Amino acid sequence: MALKFGILGAGMISGLHADALRHSAKARLVAVADVDKGRAEKLASEYAPGAKAYATLAEMLADPEVEAVSVVTPNHLHTDAVLAIAKAGKHVLCEKPPAMSLKETDAMMSACAKAGVKFGIFVQCRIRVPIQQMKKALAEGRFGKVLRADAVMKWYRAGDYYKRDAWRSDRKSGAGVTIQHAFHYIDLLQYLMGPARQVSASMCNLAHPDVYLEDTLEASIVFETGVKGTVQASTAMWPGSDVRIEIYGEKGCAIMEGAAFKLWQFQEERPEDGKIRSMGDSQQATAGGSTTALAYADHQVVYDDCADAVAHGREVVIPCAAVRPSLEMALSMYKSAKTGSATTLPLAD
Repeated sequence: MALKFGILGAGMISGLHADALRHSAKARLVAVADVDKGRAEKLASEYAPGAKAYATLAEMLADPEVEAVSVVTPNHLHTDAVLAIAKAGKHVLCEKPPAMSLKETDAMMSACAKAGVKFGIFVQCRIRVPIQQMKKALAEGRFGKVLRADAVMKWYRAGDYYKRDAWRSDRKSGAGVTIQHAFHYIDLLQYLMGPARQVSASMCNLAHPDVYLEDTLEASIVFETGVKGTVQASTAMWPGSDVRIEIYGEKGCAIMEGAAFKLWQFQEERPEDGKIRSMGDSQQATAGGSTTALAYADHQVVYDDCADAVAHGREVVIPCAAVRPSLEMALSMYKSAKTGSATTLPLAD
């Protein structure tokens, strides 16, 4: 029996979620809610004919057919939505970042735990095969002493991107390249290397002068292990290129570009390395130059996993607690950029 999902929010990214549910054999879309009911109706009719459309979350939560809700609203609206969904006793998956603060994130986790519902976050880039192979190689010590871990995101977004919805140019609503775009890749570094102990960052606006937020980030990270790394992220770099995640060690190096390996090389070669090098999809769209250049496959894995987690009574593959340190890193970058000095973690909220 497929887990029945409602989607909250019918904006730009909602089609990706609806498409993932349309292709899933384990979860399906039964309802959509948006303050613009016409948008909800359009999304439902396009991806799940027969799914109901609502103008409010409360109306959708009152529908007994809805067993879980995917929160796809602007970032500053996540917390109230998740708290309401947990109170209604329904499982919840939420777009990144979890919330605007650590306090809100903790409140959401507490509410979901108290209600006994699953609470996962869409940082679906973790699902990509190259990332999983990097994670495995790190656990096996194949890199030897890790020397660096870097994330490079040089994307392009035209000025009209920031004007499609008012919240996209509003820092208080959760906009800006750091929290809105680079969060996925900050999270990948945290997923691979663990939490940070110190962050230094600078931010600027290179190509969107009529938008009062950062479109470019430069950050240096010292992880708790002592390993150092960087995040370079921008939406100013025309025409935009695929993200790179790079790990360098004394005995090996691995680089993911987009959703495929650019490099997988170790001093001690193993028989399976040839096969691993060919893993991933070099043709998968990863939004470097366009908001619509994204594939639904990674999202579908998260939906399928949630259905399995509910069916078997286990934790979801990306629980909110595992993403909290990534939010702390991102917030530390804002603090460092504002103060002009390094920020030491844990962060006072």
